[in-house]
Amino acid sequence: MTLRFSVLASGSTGNAVYVETDEQRLLIDAGLSGKKMDELFQQINRDPKELNGILVSHEHSDHIKGVGVFARKHKLPIYANEKTWKAMDGQLGTLSNEQKFTFATGEVKTFGNLDVESFGVSHDAAEPMFFTFHHEGKKLVLATDMGYVSERIKGTIEKADMFIFESNHDMNMLRMGRYPWSVKRRILSDVGHVSNEDAALALSEVIGDNTSRIYLAHLSLDNNMKDLARLSVEQVLKEQGMAVGEQFELYDTDPHNPTALAIVS
Repeated sequence: MTLRFSVLASGSTGNAVYVETDEQRLLIDAGLSGKKMDELFQQINRDPKELNGILVSHEHSDHIKGVGVFARKHKLPIYANEKTWKAMDGQLGTLSNEQKFTFATGEVKTFGNLDVESFGVSHDAAEPMFFTFHHEGKKLVLATDMGYVSERIKGTIEKADMFIFESNHDMNMLRMGRYPWSVKRRILSDVGHVSNEDAALALSEVIGDNTSRIYLAHLSLDNNMKDLARLSVEQVLKEQGMAVGEQFELYDTDPHNPTALAIVS
């Protein structure tokens, strides 16, 4: 049995990740329209009706825009912590009580043969959390929307086989860009987003001997570029003595197109 995933969409305009085993299929966030979500599933040749549920990381619109309509259309349960449920109230539309489930921060929830561990992150939402997926000794980490990467988070996510990791902005592009200072300050704060350089420094502490792929995620549309993020992260990792391109590879994600289904190995 294998653990597989696709980053369906990632960026400031909308985020969604699909994770599956041979028995379980989960969607993490749905920050795009219901129509676009259906199109993304078609592109990876998967049927949303076969999903076992939607996990919600936090209530920001780029993570929940399509959650309500998608869950209603495909009759899916939704899992989020209590503070996120309260913060989402009124944003998802009408849902039946049979679709609402609590997934506490720091909890390990078992979906058939897939164990999902949630962990809190520092971000300006009610109680943001992300996830580590465990199956048959394999470990996949999804970690974005972080103002900084704490030692606690590093201990939770270290030595994963694959990472989907935030590389939100280039510091110079952000500082010189068109955003008002209040927005720049929010992004740069401890409850904002991780820069390319900070992402690389954090990754250098959590990459293990078994790590084979790192997907750079949640890139800012205005303050980053795929090539810049990849080159910046690669440079810092090499400065930290990491064998980029030999031990592990860096991969792009896209705000509109899914990554190919990958086997966590």
